[in-house]
Amino acid sequence: MYGTILVSGLVAVSSAHGEASVQVLITVAVTLLVFWGSHVYAGTVARLGDRAHDSSATMGMRSAFGHSLRHSFGMLSSAAVPALFLLIGTLRIVPDGLAIDLALWSGVVILALLGYVAFLRRGSSLLVRIAGAVGTASFGVVFVVLKALVH
Repeated sequence: MYGTILVSGLVAVSSAHGEASVQVLITVAVTLLVFWGSHVYAGTVARLGDRAHDSSATMGMRSAFGHSLRHSFGMLSSAAVPALFLLIGTLRIVPDGLAIDLALWSGVVILALLGYVAFLRRGSSLLVRIAGAVGTASFGVVFVVLKALVH
C-alpha cells in the first residue's frame, strides 16, 4: 500500500506542470528506486543481530539483507501498473495526459482492491469490505484531487 501511495503522489506532483509521460515515468522510477533502496538498507540494519526464525543464532548481514529484500518487494511491484500506463504514453499509444490520468486512477483502483482484500481476509462483512475499499482508495483520490487543483 505504501508503494502505491508513493507512486500516486509522485505521478501527481511530477505531472502537475504538464510534463510528458516519459518525464513522469523517469521521475517515478528514480525516486521509487531511491526509496526502495533506503527501505532495504533500513530493514537490513534493523534486522542485524535479530534472532533467526529457525535457530537461536542471530541474523548476519546476508540473512538480514535477504529478509529485507523479500519484505520490501511490494514497494517495487506496486509501481508496475502505473508505470505500464506511463510507458504506453511514452510510446505514444495514448496521449500523455491520458496516460498520466490512467496511472493515477490505477493507483486508486489498486488501493481499493488492497483495502477490500484486507477486510476480506479478516472475515468482515460485505459492507465493511466495501467501506474498507473506499477508505483505502481515498488515499489515491487525494492525489487525483491534488493534481486537478494544481493543474
